Amino acid sequence: MANKPKLLIFIVAYQASSTIQSVIQRIPVSLSIEYEVELLIIDDASTDNTFEICLQARDDTDHLFPIHILHNPINQGYGGNQKIGFHYAIENSFDYVALVHGDGQYAPELLPELVQPLKQNQANAVFGSRMLKSKGALEGGMPLYKFIGNKVLTFIQNRLLNSNLSEFHSGYRIYAVSALKLIPFELNTKDFYFDTEIIIQLMVANQRILELPIPTYYGDEICRVDGIKYAWQVVRTTFLAKTQQYNFFYDRKFDCAPIKQNNAHYALKLNYKSPHSLTINKLKFGQKVLDIGCAGGYVSAELKRKGCKVTGIDIYPLADGVILDDFHQLDINNCELPSGNDFDYFIALDVIEHLLSPEAFVEKLREATKFRPDIKIIISTGNVAFFIQRLMLLLGQFNYGNRGILDKTHTRLFTYSSMRALLTQSGFEILEVDGIPAPFPMVINNLLISKILLFINNLLIKISRNLFSYQIYIIAQPRPSLEYLLQSAENISEKIRTNLSFDD
Repeated sequence: MANKPKLLIFIVAYQASSTIQSVIQRIPVSLSIEYEVELLIIDDASTDNTFEICLQARDDTDHLFPIHILHNPINQGYGGNQKIGFHYAIENSFDYVALVHGDGQYAPELLPELVQPLKQNQANAVFGSRMLKSKGALEGGMPLYKFIGNKVLTFIQNRLLNSNLSEFHSGYRIYAVSALKLIPFELNTKDFYFDTEIIIQLMVANQRILELPIPTYYGDEICRVDGIKYAWQVVRTTFLAKTQQYNFFYDRKFDCAPIKQNNAHYALKLNYKSPHSLTINKLKFGQKVLDIGCAGGYVSAELKRKGCKVTGIDIYPLADGVILDDFHQLDINNCELPSGNDFDYFIALDVIEHLLSPEAFVEKLREATKFRPDIKIIISTGNVAFFIQRLMLLLGQFNYGNRGILDKTHTRLFTYSSMRALLTQSGFEILEVDGIPAPFPMVINNLLISKILLFINNLLIKISRNLFSYQIYIIAQPRPSLEYLLQSAENISEKIRTNLSFDD
């Protein structure tokens, strides 16, 4: 068969001198019919003669595919050994890599069945599961305490990750190399919970995982896993990965979600109290609006549907299907703002924290509105004094992430006090101040729970806006500028002189 997919069968081996030869011999040679197969064995600094037996097995076995044998001079751990093998698969342009254990616990005979869904593009990773068949694991010799521990840990992980795997702890896995390229597995632990971390990474990267049943076999192999330590590491890792979705924690290894282009991650928030809903409810039919940093134009489009006349400014183009009265694709950091004489409102929702110099931006606002003391300015930004951020600081955490108050793209952080000072010291008068609750509906799928949390958050904001507001929402107005006052004085003086001349 021409252009057969390349399959790497990767055996991780440690102190496997009594089992490794059997594992090699049990690999079906029939795989070479459909795949261009290579066998990679990495002996992880075994102190027995595992490496020598691997070499002898290669020389004594008449295989239809090559066998490549490596020896780590320093033990890399179960996870560290996998990293080397997966890197080898990527560097040598394999299509699939099958992870097999050198102790023979997972049946190599099932490789053809397990790799087939990848070839048929039904999944990006296939896991052999011992838990898909009821009591199959126990009948195969899995100790009861391990069976219960596996079930409990998997239940906790599924609940935290909104997943539905039958088990997280099987070591029999086949990956599409294209999926491995999408995740930073090299940042993962060298320990046994590497397998949990790579599952989470695949889920975050929206890669398809398929489970297939495999038989359970427990022989006289030595278990090298500290069960209590492993359970703690698995639960802790899964919990931290979950909190990263809520922007309470950040770890680069879990920052592998598909990249959203331009302003696609700025979702419209209308069905609960937010800067978007407050602004849309505030403005009236016929008012002229300049939306600064309009982020795809979603809020602007809602205002336009309401009958407002809207001009947008953003460094990115408008989203598909969004049409405004006018739009300028400009970098707000480097452009001048249109004159306020043509508008009733300037709005800058969740913009100021992204700018290189908020002070320079506010000065531009002041300059653009110096002859319009009646114009309104609406500004929102994250509240870095939000109680969650304070708790995280108490725990020694200050983690930037992909969203939220500590978004990696934020260049400046504000409290109510610092936001007020920025505006008032630049010549603006604060008209209204409000507190915005955390956007629970965006991160919690359960509608009832998110409504309850919003209700509680809004109550707490009434108790302490500084402490419990997730975002700051301010409506301001420019104080009359000296240019405006001078021009007004000259205009009124001219009118008075004209009237006096007329009377004479």
